[in-house]
Amino acid sequence: MPVDPANTVYYRRARFATRLPLDRRYSSAHYWLIEVAPARWRVGFTKFATRMLGDLVEHELTVVTGDTVALGQSLGWIEGFKAVSELYSPAAGRFAGGNPSLAAELSLVDTDPYDRGWLYEIEGQIDPAVIDAAGYITHLDTLIDRLLAHPGEDACPVPGTT
Repeated sequence: MPVDPANTVYYRRARFATRLPLDRRYSSAHYWLIEVAPARWRVGFTKFATRMLGDLVEHELTVVTGDTVALGQSLGWIEGFKAVSELYSPAAGRFAGGNPSLAAELSLVDTDPYDRGWLYEIEGQIDPAVIDAAGYITHLDTLIDRLLAHPGEDACPVPGTT
């Protein structure tokens, strides 16, 4: 999907740069959410999350389409060269399925995180703590400041966790 500059915030801090679509909501655990139909949410990782995970090598969803899911429930896992992370639900409702494209091309999560690299969909109510792009930028500023102040330490949680 072409980037719409009018619907995008460009963010840069230290050596990290990304774009954040304004039509999405963001979680402190570095997920983005977009409503693709009434109460149906597509969920993916932000570019910050994929950078923290490194090159992605494998993933698995441990829930199946139609399963009831709770806010914060583990839905599976994803493995990168830098870390393995649980995939959590930023919504409560019904699991509506994973991205079928990832079976053949997991690198989409990194190369096209806000479009073809989405992780899964959920029908239901999103976490009321999700924030807009401006709120997520404030969150990123805080995390990157901690990383810069404590290089080499675990100053930032693994993506997918809070």
